[in-house]
Amino acid sequence: MMKQVFFVSIALVQVTVGWSQAVRDSVKERIAIPELRINFNKSGTHYFKGTFLAQTWLRYSDFNPGTTIDGTSKSSYTDIGVRRWRVQVFGQLTDRIFFYTQFGQNNFSFLQPRGTGAFLHDVVTEFRIVKQVQIGGGLTGWGGMSRFAAPAVANTVGLDAPVYQQATNGVNDQIGRKLSVYIRGELSKLNYRAALGQPMSVRNSTVPVPPINPVSNFSMEAPRMQTAGYLFWQFFDKEITALPNMIGTYLGKKKLLNLGVGWVQQNRAMWHTGISGDTVRTNLLLLGVDLFADFPLGKKGAAFNAYLAYNNFDFGKNYLRMNNAMNPANGVNSALASLNGPGVDFPMIGTGNIVFLQVGYKFRDDLLPDNGTLLPYFQMQYSQFQALKDAAVMCEGGINWLIHGTHGGKLSLGLQNRPVFANNTNGEAVNTTRKNMLVLQYQISF
Repeated sequence: MMKQVFFVSIALVQVTVGWSQAVRDSVKERIAIPELRINFNKSGTHYFKGTFLAQTWLRYSDFNPGTTIDGTSKSSYTDIGVRRWRVQVFGQLTDRIFFYTQFGQNNFSFLQPRGTGAFLHDVVTEFRIVKQVQIGGGLTGWGGMSRFAAPAVANTVGLDAPVYQQATNGVNDQIGRKLSVYIRGELSKLNYRAALGQPMSVRNSTVPVPPINPVSNFSMEAPRMQTAGYLFWQFFDKEITALPNMIGTYLGKKKLLNLGVGWVQQNRAMWHTGISGDTVRTNLLLLGVDLFADFPLGKKGAAFNAYLAYNNFDFGKNYLRMNNAMNPANGVNSALASLNGPGVDFPMIGTGNIVFLQVGYKFRDDLLPDNGTLLPYFQMQYSQFQALKDAAVMCEGGINWLIHGTHGGKLSLGLQNRPVFANNTNGEAVNTTRKNMLVLQYQISF
């Protein structure tokens, strides 16, 4: 079945490309999706803008052992879902006043309760003190600890940004956002952001948080304030960072080499029981350093992209979180289950060290005459978690068809290969097998 879905997906891409070439636009200029923008002055520095994004998935998944859907045992499954949709509205109203708001939804699948789902992502008001310093507040993603802790999801190289960098997603934040105040700006080639945030109540977490036990997890007590920040030095061109979300690739429109460092810290955020059964409270500390490269090759529009990140996460003793995008399963037979749990989850986040690598290559403009170009990619997450004996290694490769040469219309095919863990006879968590997930995504953004 896996091979059948793979060849059907390849055939679908080939047929679509062939059909598009057969109906070439008689206008030779590359098509550009217009902006929804109103300028308030002639220079365009004061403006009001709206954007939209939708990503639809057709997916085939090899399931983790023991997986069930509505009580029915399944070893594999094909599903359709809306990975994301977003509506953004923002504007620079005066030289000093800026606002930004975002509304939308993640992971709308066949398991979604009817009539629910859309929610507020961002509400930000900002004031410019001087050109190098802006302050703001609200429900916002300004913070740390790595470049893609707040990703621009419409402009990724792969099917998704490295989700592990949104390390507390859904537990004490809202899809990476917190109620916070922040300061940001640019000093020469140094771009910086720092935030003081109010973590959300863990009791309302969308991720199951067990009662206190010998393994560290998020404390159910009233949360203390959290500090976070991210700084990066721009060796060549400078990025425009009016919004917190960082671009995955500029498709050769900029020459970038950025070195960044960041952190997230919260006192007494975690707890576990000690040897005598007493409550042990520990701090949360997430650290990151990364290198981002994105630059043109030659004069015909080809481009190279690379991202390398190292993260050290301290969530306390043996903390481990299984996760993956839009899990299409809702149950597991405990007698057959692996440590991964149901569906497509794998050990993504935990106390320990993570190395993430992503590379992509955009072919020249109009590689497919009047039908855009291609951007193949590869990415890998290598994790050494305290709770696991073996390394957790996730690999993904795929290709994007940039229909008009931009992210505005994009068809992507990606194959993810993930580890499955189980306890051996010594009670150690080891990698016992690997499973695949094949995704065909269609994206529209403007």
